[in-house]
Amino acid sequence: MNDESSPSDGVFSVRSRRASRQAIGFLMQQGIENRSCLSLAAGFVDESSLPLAECLEAATSVLSNTSRGRGALQYGTTQGDEGFRNSLLAHLARLEGRTVEQLGIGADRLVVTTGSQQLLALVADALFDPGDICLVAMPTYFVFLGVLDGVGARTIGVEADENGMRMDALAATLADLEQRGELDRVKLIYLVTDFENPSGACLADDRRSEVLRLAQQYSRRNPIYILEDAAYRELRYDGPSIPSIWSRPGGDERVILAMTFSKSFSPGVRTGFGVLPRPLMTPVCNLKGNLDFGSSQWNQALLTHVLKSGAYVAHLEQVKASYRTKRDALLRAADEFLADIPGVSWLRPEGGLYVWLSLPEHIETGFASPLFHTATRQHGVMYVPGELCYPTVNGQSRAHQMRLSFGVLPPDNLREGIRRLSGAIRDVLKSAEA
Repeated sequence: MNDESSPSDGVFSVRSRRASRQAIGFLMQQGIENRSCLSLAAGFVDESSLPLAECLEAATSVLSNTSRGRGALQYGTTQGDEGFRNSLLAHLARLEGRTVEQLGIGADRLVVTTGSQQLLALVADALFDPGDICLVAMPTYFVFLGVLDGVGARTIGVEADENGMRMDALAATLADLEQRGELDRVKLIYLVTDFENPSGACLADDRRSEVLRLAQQYSRRNPIYILEDAAYRELRYDGPSIPSIWSRPGGDERVILAMTFSKSFSPGVRTGFGVLPRPLMTPVCNLKGNLDFGSSQWNQALLTHVLKSGAYVAHLEQVKASYRTKRDALLRAADEFLADIPGVSWLRPEGGLYVWLSLPEHIETGFASPLFHTATRQHGVMYVPGELCYPTVNGQSRAHQMRLSFGVLPPDNLREGIRRLSGAIRDVLKSAEA
């Protein structure tokens, strides 16, 4: 990535300078400059899955009623439309296998956000002073790492495996921080619990209870919150669903549950929501009020309609069927083109949009690596370097992995993309052996 800073940049804030080298922008630039590339990098959804008919019907219904239509086109409240938040309670109850009454909360505990990314940023703003600590799985969602860096937080990685963050490693990390007198600086444990971006791993059921227990145990003088990022929760293709961390005894007081409709319905509606512990409601809403006075009433009205009409659940089943086919196509291609390369392995996700690929440790995958150049310039395929998904402190980054997305390309192109990637890996391995 080019560093285009100049002496005049001193006029800008520290936070703006921290945000100046965004990997996501570089990846998008590469996609534009290399249009012949097949992108296994983009975390976008499949355009053919977007709910045109459902949104048209919802818009017609909303606008055909004068009162509802005007309400949808007017300003709303910072916390979100109350009718929509009540629909969200019913939606959450369905996901947890409970009734609304069994959830034990009201609509006053929900805040509607402009995508779940806004909630992640608001939580970071509300909790962290420079030098405070966030614990994350290794690897983790690289855009949130940028958010944490932006608020000056220290991000410490915790070892993970195919079942998500390891609880023995988390316990050891917390005990070490306590011994060093830094436990009070730990504000948050961040987890993508379902089909993690980037690894595709799903946090095991017993680990969900254990992380909550550990957060409670080590909340000595200040609370340690858990941010449960469930952006991919509804994109499960195999196996039984797992109740959230938030739903477990005591989770209501400790867990921030972040969800979005971007992956399950449409990213264009830019609507997510959070269920927050009571002490966080006021600071988060105050910060949000400074930004936008509240998320789009129009988008909330559309989603209220599709949730109540049943169109949302029906559309979700279509989306899942499409992504299941794509996932299977990518995994078949990996078996076909990558299985015979020594030292290459990958996780087989039960849902989500990503497959995590590991190469021999001496083969780097970063933007400046021979592999990235060979893949993009010579073989016409792009991926997300895995090193972006690790905290950069304490030498925790690992350079031999990559994230592959099956969300955008059709099955035939996924196969071709993996064939091209295989060619690039083989070329670099030959060069390394020469």
